[in-house]
Amino acid sequence: MTSIVRKTSISPRNSWIKLDINGHSSILDVDKYELMRQVRVDARDLRILDPILAYPSAILGREEVIVINLEHIKAIITAKEVFLLDPTDEDVVPVVRELQRRLFAIDTNQRDDKNSGSLEVEVDEDDDLPFEFRALEIFLEAICSFLDARVADLEMDTYPTLDELTTMISGQNLDKIRKLKNKITRLTARVQKVREEIEHLMDDDEDMADLYLSRKLISALSPISHSGASSPTTKSKSVATYLRDENDVDEIEMLLEAYYMQIDGTLDRLYTLRGYIDDTEDYMNIQIDNIRNQLIQLELFLNSADLSLAFYSVVTGILGMNIQYSWQEDHDYMFKWVCIFTAIAAISIFLIIVGHARKKGLVGFMNS
Repeated sequence: MTSIVRKTSISPRNSWIKLDINGHSSILDVDKYELMRQVRVDARDLRILDPILAYPSAILGREEVIVINLEHIKAIITAKEVFLLDPTDEDVVPVVRELQRRLFAIDTNQRDDKNSGSLEVEVDEDDDLPFEFRALEIFLEAICSFLDARVADLEMDTYPTLDELTTMISGQNLDKIRKLKNKITRLTARVQKVREEIEHLMDDDEDMADLYLSRKLISALSPISHSGASSPTTKSKSVATYLRDENDVDEIEMLLEAYYMQIDGTLDRLYTLRGYIDDTEDYMNIQIDNIRNQLIQLELFLNSADLSLAFYSVVTGILGMNIQYSWQEDHDYMFKWVCIFTAIAAISIFLIIVGHARKKGLVGFMNS
């Protein structure tokens, strides 16, 4: 059962939940100075977790703590406890439940074997990962799943809209695509930052070694660290095992690599989605160019017809002038022949222009 511990209440954003190695939790309303005293974290590291300052994603290994700022997950991990900011947030509640479920399950399995004050309180008999790595894994799994779900939502909105846009180009559909592109751009930047932070840790063995809080704690407390003795007597990972190589970072490297691959897959989905939008835009531009070409061809036909009619109008204008000529007398039958030959000449001019344009390839693609 979660217990409520009330300190100096200032604002909801300073509400923390503390979960210990046994899965027990308590709510803390503390100011930053009280929190700094409890977990021994620097003010500059605590400032990274301030939602108002909007710092980018970061995973920082310090002497006694791990500071995590991943999207909505803002936490401090020690060798025995986890402090999570704003536990009532709708995105944080599932993370709290998962922490309680996993830590409580581990506590149930170890309750009979746990020895108070032992140097092996951080050692899991059923799981090779120390406490801080189990907590870190839960946070990485939660943030990867969260970002993957956001990508899935975008895919569900984007693909139908793009398919609709290919069939009917309208201002409403174009506005939807514009908004979706903005969402994709923002989400891509967020996923890239998480991916880059994990990649940065994997590239630096010293940074990964700083995440071994249990190793540093045991090394500081155990006389084995000075004598070099090693006598493991239980199924669990012994103190000597922790101290065998301070530069061994295989555990955390494999853990980070797994979630790096997952977040990299999420980023690839975003790139694919953006590529699909770009391909649709190229298709739209081709359609628009085709329509523009059709309008140019229509203009060519209309101008050709206009020129032919202009020739016809010139002839009728000349013959329609009110001037008396001797050859007009007794030649009434000429009227119909003038009309016929003038029409034939106008049509011939039109066909000659169109034929020349087709020969030059200006209207050849209109055969369909």
